[in-house]
Amino acid sequence: MAALVLNEEQQMLKDAAKGFLSESAPISQLRQLRDSRDETGFSRELWQSMVEMGFVGTLMLEEFGGSAFGNVGMGQVFEQAGRNLSVAPLLSTAVIGVCALQLAGSTEQKQTLLPAIAEGKLLTALAADEAPRHNPAQVATKATQQGEGFVLNGQKSFVIDGHAADKLIVSARTAGAENDRSGISLFLVDRQAAGVKVERTIMVDSCNAAIVRFDNVQVDAGALLGEQGQGFEILDKVLDVANAQLAAELLGIASQAFEVTVKYLQERKQFGVVLGSFQGLQHRCAHLFSELELVKSVVLKALAALDEGAQEASQLVSLAKAKSCEVAELATNEAVQMHGGMGMTDEFDVGLFMKRARAAQLLFGDYRYHADRFASLRGY
Repeated sequence: MAALVLNEEQQMLKDAAKGFLSESAPISQLRQLRDSRDETGFSRELWQSMVEMGFVGTLMLEEFGGSAFGNVGMGQVFEQAGRNLSVAPLLSTAVIGVCALQLAGSTEQKQTLLPAIAEGKLLTALAADEAPRHNPAQVATKATQQGEGFVLNGQKSFVIDGHAADKLIVSARTAGAENDRSGISLFLVDRQAAGVKVERTIMVDSCNAAIVRFDNVQVDAGALLGEQGQGFEILDKVLDVANAQLAAELLGIASQAFEVTVKYLQERKQFGVVLGSFQGLQHRCAHLFSELELVKSVVLKALAALDEGAQEASQLVSLAKAKSCEVAELATNEAVQMHGGMGMTDEFDVGLFMKRARAAQLLFGDYRYHADRFASLRGY
């Protein structure tokens, strides 16, 4: 069993991500993108810098241009992204796109698409959810076989970075009923393909999602990702990796919100007394600190389990996502409350942490979803 500590290389990556993101992708950049209603919603220049820093290739095999540094390494990048509310298509492309292609891509798909991702020339987005709440097995989108290819019809929601992606990874039903896990297939679809309509939706955290509609979209057999009807197994594994990284990001959000709040309590005076001297607030901070320590442990354990291919990896991922959702909600609520009335204003950053936390909590399954999944996987 691996120790729950970072090795020297992972610590170096964490330090590099901390320095780079605090300087090149700070909260002020999120504000600028939000206030200017930027068309892309993130900085292409920043993305290219992330490519050069090696962040985009962290999970990618070396033969395709990556560093194969693993989930623990990528988790350090996501934690720092959470601390800075950095906006970039890391999750949609460097995590989901890379994992899906490496797990299920044909030799041609891998050799064509992965090096393009590594060079920053290709963005991907996962089009899986259709219901208001995450349920990857609830697929009504249909892929009907026509000749040697398929015709896609249906609609997807909450497609993160869908408006900017070059390739969409689409789950569609080739057999079975709407909630069956079997009969789901994955397809690589060009966003610019005839019949694909993308409607950008700016989320509460000012980040990007999209509603994507497929109206008689024709794809050839080469668009199939993995085996026909076996897409759910691939999707399940990809979502494990995505949720582990989201848990790391939520840890970063919660940690930064906590630290900013403690600093505020140590400086702010009320009736001539420093707020941090009030025992009631000290108790609340002590409770939150202990909860954050628990999240650090379970997130690192889940990331390491994915790298080791451990049998209980899926259980640990759901445990990490559920716990990080719970603690990020507590941390951001406490941050806003302890800042008093000013915590509700846009002048302070704590409200932005709350908004980002809520969006990350709901993405690919919230606390209830993952608590239920954890229980099911444990045989309860």
